[in-house]
Amino acid sequence: MPNAKGLAEKQAVVASLTEKLQGAAAGVIVDYKGITVAEDTELRAECRKNDVEYAVVKNTLLRFAFNNVGLNELDDQLNGTTSLAIAADPVAPARVIADFAKKLNGKFEIKGGFMDGKVVSLDVAPGTAVKAGDQIMTLEAMKMNTIIYAPSAGTITSFCVTAGDTVQEGQPLAKIG
Repeated sequence: MPNAKGLAEKQAVVASLTEKLQGAAAGVIVDYKGITVAEDTELRAECRKNDVEYAVVKNTLLRFAFNNVGLNELDDQLNGTTSLAIAADPVAPARVIADFAKKLNGKFEIKGGFMDGKVVSLDVAPGTAVKAGDQIMTLEAMKMNTIIYAPSAGTITSFCVTAGDTVQEGQPLAKIG
């Protein structure tokens, strides 16, 4: 059982994370295992340049914060090494993180994300070859999942939406080259 001081420190971290999540328009959780110090330094500089707050977080503390803000659906993604990128800009975290994930080719994996309080999960990464009908994205809202399938064969070059985007009928979700 943690001592009172340790428990109070953890509760303060959860309260701080909860406040940051409530103030963020969007966020992305990442498995950063395998990146070098130089790559991490470059990522952090890019995050700062784009007003994205990026930090390594403990899974248990982030789970409590996610539960506090109704993002319980992300609980299953909280294992292994985890970092969190959040921002007031709804596009910046996903753009910066997706660019690095593509650049680092497998060493840096997007686990999931949210936008405006809704969970978005990418089922494939940019650069992945897909066939027509392959599952590429899952939109989660109000405990219901909508699976998005590739309309044609090709390679996912980028995603046009990020976690939590409100999607209009007919809006492209991904570019396939």
